[in-house]
Amino acid sequence: MKKVVTCSQMKLLDHETIHSMHVPSLVLMERAALAVRDEIVKYLLGKNPDGSWQHERVLAVCGSGNNGGDGIAIARLLHLSGIHTEIFLAGNPDKMTEETRRQWEIAASYQVPVTNNPVWSEYTVIADGIFGVGLSREIAGKYREIIDCMNQAEACKVAVDIPSGIHGDTGAILGVAFKADMTVTFAYRKRGLCLYPGRMYAGKVVTADIGIYDRDPKGIQIAEKAACHMEQTDLAELPLRAPWGNKGTFGKVLLIAGSPGMCGAACLSASAALHGGAGMVKIQTVEENRVPLQTLLPEAMVTCEFNEEANQKNLSWCDVLVIGPGLGTDGVGRERMLWFLKNGAAAKKPVVIDADGLNLLAEHPEWQEFINENTILTPHMGEMSRLTGSSISHLKEDPAAAAFEFADRSGGACVLKDACTVIADQEEHLYFNLSGNSGMATAGSGDVLSGITAAVLCMYHSQEEKPPVSYQAAMAVYIHGRCGDFALRKKGTHGMTAQDLIEALPEILKLSEGEN
Repeated sequence: MKKVVTCSQMKLLDHETIHSMHVPSLVLMERAALAVRDEIVKYLLGKNPDGSWQHERVLAVCGSGNNGGDGIAIARLLHLSGIHTEIFLAGNPDKMTEETRRQWEIAASYQVPVTNNPVWSEYTVIADGIFGVGLSREIAGKYREIIDCMNQAEACKVAVDIPSGIHGDTGAILGVAFKADMTVTFAYRKRGLCLYPGRMYAGKVVTADIGIYDRDPKGIQIAEKAACHMEQTDLAELPLRAPWGNKGTFGKVLLIAGSPGMCGAACLSASAALHGGAGMVKIQTVEENRVPLQTLLPEAMVTCEFNEEANQKNLSWCDVLVIGPGLGTDGVGRERMLWFLKNGAAAKKPVVIDADGLNLLAEHPEWQEFINENTILTPHMGEMSRLTGSSISHLKEDPAAAAFEFADRSGGACVLKDACTVIADQEEHLYFNLSGNSGMATAGSGDVLSGITAAVLCMYHSQEEKPPVSYQAAMAVYIHGRCGDFALRKKGTHGMTAQDLIEALPEILKLSEGEN
């Protein structure tokens, strides 16, 4: 996993590195500039493999803060690499920070060209060093005009640490924002580079090591409770299947799903659980769904009994419960939901609540007393709005805060599904998901996620030391997104279906076994 930090956490890390580790700020600035220089050179080499850069022109647009100092240093390093580079000082020279003024003086010593009236169409690369992660006000006046000109240019656009105009914590656009093709961010990814629209404005994100770390030499964490995001190497942490195991030891999933005319959701969720590695899956549904489910998914067991004896038997049998896909919100759906939610909590079973399970929970908030630390709730923004009474627009302003608040209130782990899904729990674990694409916004995608989540819970159910349920949920969300990225290569975004995600699932899980 990689850290994701807030602006205040990044400020603390920067301060501790300079004042406790005694690393001069100019050294950090130089390392940051070198990282951006290297990425720009890599881009130019891709265009000109022979290294003939005489037609390339780079413009570094710099503010008067330390982000501008980074930009000035980048211009100097590119200039010394033989690439025609100019500096455009957008900031007020009388308000330069000490470090930026020093960089300005060094650049002058090396005779780096400076322009006061850039002809935007002449540049092949524009580096944005106007504002950094500390920006919190709306951009207006000349800065807005400059950023508009930068965006209209046909050059490759590179943001330094974060695109100017993007809020470092929420990803919101502060009036106007630089639309980068690539962002080179320093030390750790910022929240605003994970959340939309900031993530869209950042383009490709490269995280550069510049010598700022979240632990001191004694191993004490400096920025506590930083968020994380999963990456491919984390798949290797999934528990391997024991060679001596059997279908019973690899986890048994009980799905409380399906209603009259709604067997598809149950089928997708069950299929995802099976393709995700669950040893056995049983679907508790209504009688009219029996034949379609047994025909479509012969690997799954189907039961249509709903009485105290059958319910207790099924609950004792399973290791993981999934409640909600296609369940319906009528009287029968309510009865099924309440029985398994209440008794599943009493039996301390891991429970995944999705779809109509969430809608019923919104109708009956008193049922939240049966939610505990073993419960995973997976609302999309509409369901979250019904659960909390908050508008979707309000939830989108700070989804991390919304997920935390709901997890704290409900007692379970919250998977707040959106273009950037956020996972949170009561213990202040927070994860941002960076896998997936817009093709996954299709009917049944959430049902597939509920099945994958159950499968991941099955992987860990027999482990003596389990990671937090929120971690397991974040892993499931990451795998789900990777399935979407795999399907994208075959189907594109328009033609992708939920079934494509299931078909991709074994390919993604092979990566956890060392398959490339």
